[in-house]
Amino acid sequence: MHNLIKKTATAFALLGGMVLVCLIAITCISICGRILNSLGHSEFASAYLSFATPLLKSFGPVVGDFELVEAGVAFAIMSFIPLCQLNRAHAVVEVATGMLPIFAKRLMAFVWEVLFAFVFIIIAWRLYVGTTDKMRYGETTFMLQFPTWWGYAACTVAAVVTCVVAVYSVWLHFDALRTSRYGDEVAS
Repeated sequence: MHNLIKKTATAFALLGGMVLVCLIAITCISICGRILNSLGHSEFASAYLSFATPLLKSFGPVVGDFELVEAGVAFAIMSFIPLCQLNRAHAVVEVATGMLPIFAKRLMAFVWEVLFAFVFIIIAWRLYVGTTDKMRYGETTFMLQFPTWWGYAACTVAAVVTCVVAVYSVWLHFDALRTSRYGDEVAS
């Protein structure tokens, strides 16, 4: 079971990474198009590059780039969370807890895992509700006119995977808590 969950979380992280790379490429192409178009409309191009001015003016930004970035970044972020959760890679601040016994640390980790799983189940549920609402209303983006529910649906799938990983992490922490000794040893 651990291998299946790890492979799924890794696959989602890789998919999110690929989406992020595509968004970076779209953003760079859009910026270059804006720069070339501005150059084509400049006095410098009119005076010294008159042969290339029509070509430069034909460039422009990618239409709807901000809409693609908005939906894509949301999906990418949601796609990275399962692997982060599985590897316990969230930010941790240990100001006062560093000197606690191992059992107390495991108990706190278990409580936080339960809380994270609970919160992410609520997030997945609300994303599902948002997806169905967007589908029902037929809402589309302004420039590209693609249905907004597509982005919500992609995030919902990633959130469901996160819920599965979070519940699995609760089970792992419960098992670690159950099998730990109740001594006063301190983790190093």
